[in-house]
Amino acid sequence: MSASSYGAALARVLAHEGGYTNDPRDPGGPTNHGITIADYRRYAKPDATAADVRAMSVDAAKAIYRTHYWDALACDALPAGLDYAVFDYGVNSGVARAAKALQRLVSVEADGAIGPATLAAVARRDPVALIAALCDERLAFLKSLKTWAAFGNGWSRRVADVRAAALQMAAAAPPAPQPAAPRAAVAAAAAGPAVPAAGFALHDLIEGNTMLMISTVALALVAAALLYVFLVRPALPHLAAGLKGLRTIIAARLVTLCGVLVGLHDFLMPYVAGVDWTPFTARVPAWTVPLILVATGALFEALRRVTRTPVAGKA
Repeated sequence: MSASSYGAALARVLAHEGGYTNDPRDPGGPTNHGITIADYRRYAKPDATAADVRAMSVDAAKAIYRTHYWDALACDALPAGLDYAVFDYGVNSGVARAAKALQRLVSVEADGAIGPATLAAVARRDPVALIAALCDERLAFLKSLKTWAAFGNGWSRRVADVRAAALQMAAAAPPAPQPAAPRAAVAAAAAGPAVPAAGFALHDLIEGNTMLMISTVALALVAAALLYVFLVRPALPHLAAGLKGLRTIIAARLVTLCGVLVGLHDFLMPYVAGVDWTPFTARVPAWTVPLILVATGALFEALRRVTRTPVAGKA
């Protein structure tokens, strides 16, 4: 969407990366203009040494950045500002990770290859919101790395700089041209607004919005309470016989355990693995599936206790 962003984005990347370094704490090893020795061997000179990396010209680095980072991430097809945020993320943490992070944010398959499906999903989102969410995800990932203690201050400043510059680019970009609507679309508009799919719309609405997440949970609890008062409680005498016994206890606690395990998996995987991963709950807010499972198990357990018949001779 904005091929003209490349020059400004590249200049900022080169300014952040600087010249030759070979910090023993950096797993990238010898690096020049941000290009590690592994990338230089992969894209330019298979037998490159540290001396070759030190002698790398800026033009050689620019050629690698254009083909193997900017083009590989389809940045020309991304909105202004978001293209820079994705590009810098890929330079700093890897092309595949940057692509997967963007794909998870727009709820498409995180395969690490930005193609038509990803670009279509990006086009339906607000670029400013995507820039903010991508920078938040990037910083959270960097904080999970073992090298955060050594490089955390510099990474924090870099992500903050990228966020500010990307938002400025997005604000300065001209509005995207709207294609002429086909006759079918005009007729549909005249007939009235279409009703979006409820689940997808709800996910888009509450993703990343803490207050709306809290409100959604509160509404769900109120709905559960009303369901209990008006439907479940009147039926308790009839449910008593069916909710007794060992099978109900096992079912309730298995459902609860599943919820706890799913929640722990999605919470701990970024810290345990430290690599790209796709959570069980990637298509919905991360708390939804564990909450539903735990709540279901707790409801079964509560109903079992409420409907339990007292044993003769005991209180």
